[in-house]
Amino acid sequence: MTNGRWTLGEDLAVNRLGYGTMKLTGWPRGEAPARDTALAILRRAVDLGVNHLDTSNYYARDGVSANELIRTALHPYPDDLVIVTKVGALVEGRDITLPPAEQRGLTPDGLRRGVEANLRTLGVDRLDVVNLRMGDRGHTDPPFEGALETLMSLRAEGLVRHIGVSNVTPEQVDRARAVAEIVCVQNLYNIAARDDDPLVDTCARAGIAYVPFFPVGGFQPLTAEHLSAVASRHGVTVPQVALAWLLARSPNIVLIPGTSSLAHLEQNVAAAQVRLTDDDLTLLSAAR
Repeated sequence: MTNGRWTLGEDLAVNRLGYGTMKLTGWPRGEAPARDTALAILRRAVDLGVNHLDTSNYYARDGVSANELIRTALHPYPDDLVIVTKVGALVEGRDITLPPAEQRGLTPDGLRRGVEANLRTLGVDRLDVVNLRMGDRGHTDPPFEGALETLMSLRAEGLVRHIGVSNVTPEQVDRARAVAEIVCVQNLYNIAARDDDPLVDTCARAGIAYVPFFPVGGFQPLTAEHLSAVASRHGVTVPQVALAWLLARSPNIVLIPGTSSLAHLEQNVAAAQVRLTDDDLTLLSAAR
């Protein structure tokens, strides 16, 4: 794998193309792969150089748990493997629909239970990175700072190494940084959804990783046309170009594309080797 590394905090160096495990469970909707396929995908990802997995204890459906799959496939874990989890507004997959004051996952008890569940299901004594996942973007209710303070207490207990935030506004990132050391921001972002352009650059200046979710998809006709033209020139797929564009966009962008297919996994990882030209980048930047 090429295209460099990024260090989360000052001690967790990850390859910039990682893997998101949500699709292995079919959560919250969709079809999960066969168990043997899911385990093979995780092992193959590590074989291909992936050392950054994104997961959560609430990625679970119909008896299939992402954390259990990770533990079965990879434990004892490679020394350089970084597993990033999340807790917060998506506890049990329902809190996100509730008003912030009623989101149980953002309470001290809910956050502790979420951290402990991730520790237990992954089979580790300390979580590398825990993202605080907020609910509706834009709300500025009191649980936000209090939730970060709870995670800092759990870090002081030795249960968490680093803290990140997810599904947050730029204003919330500023508020988070006033409370805690933030090592990553995980938000919706791709070549067609670029509202976070200024936040990507702010994070880069601050040494904070920006981790896009939904990195591929939702393309408008013009975007799809330009992506197809560049893909044809390079002899690669449109998703590979979309991932390569993200890697070229800023050195602090760290990717976690998910898939339930071994073939797509290999294509995603190979996107790290796609070198877009200046002409490619000019064309793609105009494809909005």
